[in-house]
Amino acid sequence: MLEFRNVSKSFWTGRQRKVILDRASFRVELGNSLGILAPNGTGKTTIINMMAGLEKPDEGEIRRGCRVSFPLGFMGGVVNRHTGTENARYIARLYRLDPDYLEAFCRWMADIDEYFDMPVGTYSQGMRARFNFSLMLALDFDIYLIDEGMPTTTDVAFNRRAGRILRERLAEATVVVVSHQPETLEKFCRSAAVLHHGQLDIFDTLEEAKRMYDYEA
Repeated sequence: MLEFRNVSKSFWTGRQRKVILDRASFRVELGNSLGILAPNGTGKTTIINMMAGLEKPDEGEIRRGCRVSFPLGFMGGVVNRHTGTENARYIARLYRLDPDYLEAFCRWMADIDEYFDMPVGTYSQGMRARFNFSLMLALDFDIYLIDEGMPTTTDVAFNRRAGRILRERLAEATVVVVSHQPETLEKFCRSAAVLHHGQLDIFDTLEEAKRMYDYEA
């Protein structure tokens, strides 16, 4: 499970303090995917980054009793001056996987030909997105984090190939997805939460969350 215990997070904007979470406590149990509804600019990405361990709370504790992914489309540990091959094999060692398998999988999935043996810093934005996404799909997590603002790729063949594998992964995994659109959550979740004024109210059904979200809007 993934648990927030009395977590607070805020930022100073230069004029005022913007509160993301104010002593929020909730749990994501394995097998019970959760959607979080919030308007743009309220801190959805910050919450996802805290779940992944990319950002620290100001106060409180975040406990991870399972394997939690990076936000889909993001991969920590990628070094621009290293090649795709070097990065893939480094990530494999980091996660105690077979480097030969992870390299081969990413070569096939990303399908960027000779660029795989060139420094990642030379990749176009699309190639880098495909490489990062391939690394994510090569790993196995209990909880996958999805941010509606995550990078995407316009390569149709890649999207079809990656989408099929992603659907297989998500069929057996738990998902946390953040979005300002209820329709996005319907693809993944039955229960949902609404973020407003630093409070996260969790509902048993998506319909209840949508009613609250519409009321707050």
